[in-house]
Amino acid sequence: MRIGLISDTHIPEARPDLPRDIYKVFAGVDMILHAGDIHALQVLDWLEEIAPVIAVRGNGDVGDGTRPRPPDDPRLMEDIHVMEVAGLRIGMRHSIPWAGYAHYPTIASIMDRFFGTRLDLIVVGDTHVAEIEDREGILVINPGSPTLPNNLWAELGTVALLEIINGVPYPHIIQLTE
Repeated sequence: MRIGLISDTHIPEARPDLPRDIYKVFAGVDMILHAGDIHALQVLDWLEEIAPVIAVRGNGDVGDGTRPRPPDDPRLMEDIHVMEVAGLRIGMRHSIPWAGYAHYPTIASIMDRFFGTRLDLIVVGDTHVAEIEDREGILVINPGSPTLPNNLWAELGTVALLEIINGVPYPHIIQLTE
């Protein structure tokens, strides 16, 4: 199983379309997970040309007055999505107050509060910083942003690929070049 991971596309704010590399990097994936801040539903249409897409709304997708709210769509979950994929329980949410935050001192308390279940892996966005980290035995992947990496303008950023082989996850951050 190969999964494309993407977050924080910020289209059309960051640029009018997706970087071309995304189509090459995600070619042949079984599915794509978008961890929020899509801004335009058309992003999901473009990604779905590659593979089925599941996305969650980010803080920029809620229609708080600064940006329009993308319309409801069966591919776009409101805030949190939990799924079973290739033997792994995967949770996706745009942002998470990480362990050590006063109200959620452990990763277990975060899983209880936001996902209501134990997870093997969490896909998150929001920071625009690509990261793969083991947090108390839970794999956390932030694919960064393909359009606004590290919150910088006019630069190509990152996405991630997740391969699951015999129930074991192998994530890779991919730097886009075109």
